[in-house]
Amino acid sequence: MRLIRTRGEVLFQYVNVLILSIVSLSMLLPFIHIAAKSLSGEAYVLAKDIVLWPKGFHLASYQYVLGNKQFYYSFSNSVFLAVVGTAISMAITLLAAYPLSRKNLPYRRTLMLLFVITMFFSGGIIPTYLVVKEASLLNSLWSLILPVALSPFNLILIRNFFSAIPDALEESARMDGASNWRILSSIYVPLSIPAIATVSMFYAVGYWNSFFQAMMYITERRWMPLQMFLLQLITDEKTADMVVSDVFHEVTPETIRAAAILCAVVPILCVYPFIQKYFVKGVMLGAVKG
Repeated sequence: MRLIRTRGEVLFQYVNVLILSIVSLSMLLPFIHIAAKSLSGEAYVLAKDIVLWPKGFHLASYQYVLGNKQFYYSFSNSVFLAVVGTAISMAITLLAAYPLSRKNLPYRRTLMLLFVITMFFSGGIIPTYLVVKEASLLNSLWSLILPVALSPFNLILIRNFFSAIPDALEESARMDGASNWRILSSIYVPLSIPAIATVSMFYAVGYWNSFFQAMMYITERRWMPLQMFLLQLITDEKTADMVVSDVFHEVTPETIRAAAILCAVVPILCVYPFIQKYFVKGVMLGAVKG
């Protein structure tokens, strides 16, 4: 059956596509500009003659960034944070969300309120730093994982997703003698793949982009994550000038920064196409039932 759309519906569709295209371009153009700058020659960059297309094309900036040992140290640290941190965070989130989604859990609302309060109030920077210091986590990647291992927002998403799963599945499993661990691993986790994939992406991006905690807890360069390395490269003019003068004379500190930004952004962007199909389904289903 062919649906007949009214003129207003057709107009709305075209306007909607136009607005979304403009929004998408506004997000894409800065990346194109940075990419063009990273591939351009010194004279064109200093003259600010680069907009969306590189001039004086060369790859010297990427040769320096990808040949820098500190970049690889920082890159491996960020990969560790994203992989191990996400695994730990998801394990804690699942173990907390499952009992909180059960209606027969005593003081369920009180426990949930304690988690929600932390979304609005925190212990503060100094008390948190003192806790991390007393736990001997300074200059360790664990200082960037353990203090933020659980996100209350992500916990609420997973809990709501679990709450939407019919209770009859759990009841039938208990009649067959299944334990709580068995029910969680064999029923709730497989049925919650969209929500788990979405929340895992939230955690991974958070760990990958974290730099403020690294500024407080990390002082040794070997434990520096990629975003902290990038921050120092962008803000420290002397370091950038030394980098160019010692290695590549044909590039500028600005092209080095642009290349480093892209090298830091592209890896996490490559993960999005594999998780994108779960985003809408995971977030919407997890947000329907409170």
